[in-house]
Amino acid sequence: MALDQQTEMSRAETDALLARHETGVLSLADGDEPYAIPISYGYDAEAQTFFLRLVSTPDSEKRTFLSSSPPVRLVVSEETEPEYRSVVAKGTLREVSTDEMTVERIEQFGDAKRPLFEIWGESKTDLRIQLYELDAHDISGRYIELDPSEYA
Repeated sequence: MALDQQTEMSRAETDALLARHETGVLSLADGDEPYAIPISYGYDAEAQTFFLRLVSTPDSEKRTFLSSSPPVRLVVSEETEPEYRSVVAKGTLREVSTDEMTVERIEQFGDAKRPLFEIWGESKTDLRIQLYELDAHDISGRYIELDPSEYA
């Protein structure tokens, strides 16, 4: 698959892909140390804002990385032969406090569904649920139409 086969997606195409999906991979870094996790999100296309409900245990890597307020990237992808599409959103996470919650915000976080399964080594009483908004300063999408002979 050559790079010249990649085509940039329009804003409408990227928004449509983000609306079709509800999960992606959130990548954070702390200095030279990377961290990536699958997450569920809600998305407001007009504001280019993602709504995340992140769950962590007391001594999890996730809490450590989130406390450093790193720049983040969210990757959402789909593949339907012979096409592959992906969207990368770059931005910053901001924790939303309970006193900032309005009816409208609660509805937006409702789109951030929790995973269909959970695996925790800790009891559920030790879990911390934090609400975040990812304000994307850059959202780009690409698609590649594969030559069927390349994967046949």
